[in-house]
Amino acid sequence: MILRAALSLAVCLSAPLAANDRAPSLVLIVADDLGYGDLGCYGQQVIQTPHIDQLAAEGLRLTHFYAGSTVCAPSRCVLMTGLDTGKCLIRGNGKTNLRPEDATMAKVLQGAGYQTGCFGKWGLGHEGSTGLPTRQGFDAFFGYLDQHHAHNYYPTFLIDGEERHALPNVVPTEGQYGQGKASEKIEYAADTIHDRALTWMRGLDPGRPFFLFYPSTLPHANNEAGREGMEVPSYGPYVDEDWPEPQKGHAAMISHLDRQVGELVALLEELDRARDTLVIFTSDNGPHREGGNDPDFHDSNGPLRGIKRALTDGGIRVPTVVRWPGVTRRGSSCDHALGFVDLLATAADLCAASAAAPTDGVSLLPSLRGGAAPQRDALYWEFYEGDSAQAVRFGAYKAIRAPLFHGPIELYDVVADPGEETNLAQRRPDLVRRAEGLLAAGHTPSELWKRRR
Repeated sequence: MILRAALSLAVCLSAPLAANDRAPSLVLIVADDLGYGDLGCYGQQVIQTPHIDQLAAEGLRLTHFYAGSTVCAPSRCVLMTGLDTGKCLIRGNGKTNLRPEDATMAKVLQGAGYQTGCFGKWGLGHEGSTGLPTRQGFDAFFGYLDQHHAHNYYPTFLIDGEERHALPNVVPTEGQYGQGKASEKIEYAADTIHDRALTWMRGLDPGRPFFLFYPSTLPHANNEAGREGMEVPSYGPYVDEDWPEPQKGHAAMISHLDRQVGELVALLEELDRARDTLVIFTSDNGPHREGGNDPDFHDSNGPLRGIKRALTDGGIRVPTVVRWPGVTRRGSSCDHALGFVDLLATAADLCAASAAAPTDGVSLLPSLRGGAAPQRDALYWEFYEGDSAQAVRFGAYKAIRAPLFHGPIELYDVVADPGEETNLAQRRPDLVRRAEGLLAAGHTPSELWKRRR
């Protein structure tokens, strides 16, 4: 069976407190479609990411950290609810909304007295629904609710709390969710959202911990803009490069996000909150081939195989940097198999709360402190687009089955063979049998997500 723990949140678990006994705060930054090889600290040679690289130099890199899914909405559902895609409500992109009864990491932290804010792309609830961030544990929200709306970097509106906030951009063929391509690009939404996040941080009660969830849209493409979809105000240091325009835009978007990360971290220092704040930077899935972007141009998936919409590691293993002064060792790395599914458990481990939350995850904190690898059976995924697929990571091995539930099983040693080039299924039938059991145990039937025969 895949581990499913019921965390009792009544006791705060060994998280270090500041001198004023203020519980640790959490800043969780999630890039959109950023590949494993897109950061300098993960081997990128051309795209400049000095601020994120500095975070890694001051903290640690998680080298086997997995997103919740290989596309947006289910990955974010796993992150927020701590349930993998074999159990969570939202297992694919669509218009499904979280329900009032769903537990989220924001509810856990809000219930423990944290100030909670979400700034960026939500993707788990729409206007007027029970899935709104402000109905799922966040005191404040500013950004995009719908992932199609979030394609557009120059939209006519964003959502402020539960109301529309008008922007001066002009989108002549705007879709029903706000998607489209602007004819007048006046206000770059990623910057407007960033400024609102900084303002929120400056207004925090200094005596209380906080949770900032910063799900950036960068470097996702505007799919409605075709080959002009890598929308960014300036190509910056790449303007004179002899590259295709989409590659200039892609690199500039990543460096733009890097500057924003630097400003967030600098503000933590300014507010004297850096030492008691756990900062996590990660991505929601692997790199994309949209908006004219070619993920091979700058080797966005690094040593891994596959991109967004694949369950090979290139689609789901994501660059993840963690800094917590006094806890994480400077310039270190951790090769434990961890992921989005562990973030709710980690939130529980940061704080005291009055309720229990079911989760498929384990707390990251022992790994961040240099402890032993977590004791669990496996990490599990299922994906419904295209031919569909399942995957399970257990120990050093990963099994992939496509189509979902009944296809042949491929088996890889993703530690020795990160590119998943050598299928071991024929020579290791014992591991294939184990994988079959884990794949069967990982799935819970859902009326929304039907088995394909």
